[in-house]
Amino acid sequence: MAEAKTAVAHKPIWTDLSTSDAAAARDFYAKLFGWKVEVNPDPQYGGYALAKIGGKDVAGIGPKQMEQAPSAWTVYIGTTDAEDTVKKAQAAGGTVIVPTMAVGDQGKMAIIQDPSGAMIGVWQAQAMTGAQVIDKPNSMGWAELNSRGVDKAKPFYTKLFSWGEKVTPAQGEGQVEYTEFQAGGQSIAGAMEMNTMVPAEVPSYWLVYFNVDDVDQAFNKAKEAGAQEMLAPQDMPGGRFAIVSDPQGAAFGLLKMEPQGS
Repeated sequence: MAEAKTAVAHKPIWTDLSTSDAAAARDFYAKLFGWKVEVNPDPQYGGYALAKIGGKDVAGIGPKQMEQAPSAWTVYIGTTDAEDTVKKAQAAGGTVIVPTMAVGDQGKMAIIQDPSGAMIGVWQAQAMTGAQVIDKPNSMGWAELNSRGVDKAKPFYTKLFSWGEKVTPAQGEGQVEYTEFQAGGQSIAGAMEMNTMVPAEVPSYWLVYFNVDDVDQAFNKAKEAGAQEMLAPQDMPGGRFAIVSDPQGAAFGLLKMEPQGS
């Protein structure tokens, strides 16, 4: 899905950043990914900005709505009925963090927490259907659940979104099994147990990866702009990736997949 024309139910369709310093974050990501970031002047959107490539929406950046909340990227899953999805989430053991709310004429959103503690957004499209560019350089390429109790979380998502699972066993000592959530036979997101080396105070979370042409180059550019290394560039089956946190502390991944068949 290189360019999305309409919202896709039950797949990751949008990501946005809530940050302690929206102006600094806009500058950081504009330099890193070449985004043109435009703040909506309408006061009802609270300083929310759309990041664009070639005039097409790829992500959002806005100030934190709650002072105690960390700076973090949120992944949104498309739904045709946000209220119904929230009810199903509660029935499946989830917690409602932000009840269903209208976002102007753009759509409806909610934030839910899975049984392992990770936050995920849902988006019911109206005027705004989600990211207009996905799986291309400098746009969202993958979403991955890092969970403290992934065996509690996986049944929640399969019930909520009717996702299938493709499980790859742990490949060696110190590794964990990896689950690819699937919709329509396509892998659309990942999940794994959080690495035991991650500090205990870090809760379960969804991590967004942005595609780049060169992981090492983007990693170095991010660090030069004030990002902190979380995982240095390394190879994986089918590609290469790295993880950093931006100057305000929000984590994100950098990803380069090899062309299929190469």
